[in-house]
Amino acid sequence: MGKIVAVEYVTLDGVFEEPIWSGPYFNDELGRWQVDNLREADALLLGRTTYEGLKEVWPRMAAETGEFGAKMNGMPKHVATTTLTEPEWNATFIEGDVAEAVAKLRTGSETLMVNGSGSLFNYLTRHKLIDEYRLMIYPVVVGGGRPLWEPGIEIALAHNGSWRSATGVEVISYVPA
Repeated sequence: MGKIVAVEYVTLDGVFEEPIWSGPYFNDELGRWQVDNLREADALLLGRTTYEGLKEVWPRMAAETGEFGAKMNGMPKHVATTTLTEPEWNATFIEGDVAEAVAKLRTGSETLMVNGSGSLFNYLTRHKLIDEYRLMIYPVVVGGGRPLWEPGIEIALAHNGSWRSATGVEVISYVPA
C-alpha cells in the first residue's frame, strides 16, 4: 500500500504561506532532510497554486540544484485543479472526485508527497488520506497570514519522531492516532 506524506513549513503561530521567514533558519541539515524526503517520494501531490508556482521556478533552477532539481523536475506530479487544462512539467490533473482519485492513487505502492498546497492539505486531512505529517516548525512568530490548519479541522495525531536543527527548527513527524 502506498502512502501520502505531507511536508510543511510552519511558524510557531501556525502560519505556512509564503515561507520567506524560513530563510535565516534554513541550513544544510534541513536541506539534507528535504533531499531525503524528495528521494523517498515517487510523485508529488499538489494543489493548483503550488503547482503553478513550482513549475515556474524549478525548471530554471535545474543546473544549480543538481540531484534535487533533477528529481523535482523529472518526477510525476498529480495536481488537483478544476481550472487548468494543459498539464506541463510531468503533471497529470486529477479528474473527478479528488478524494476518490487520491484514495485510488494511494492503493498503489507509491509514496506521494504533499508540499505546501494548503487547500489540498486540509482537504486530504478532512478525508483522512494523509498517512504522515512532517512539520518543520520555525522559531518565528509572524502575527498573521494563512494558517496551516483551516478552522474546523479536527484530527488526533500520534508523535512519530522529532529532531531539532542547529538553527532551532523543530522537525516533528506525526501520524494519525
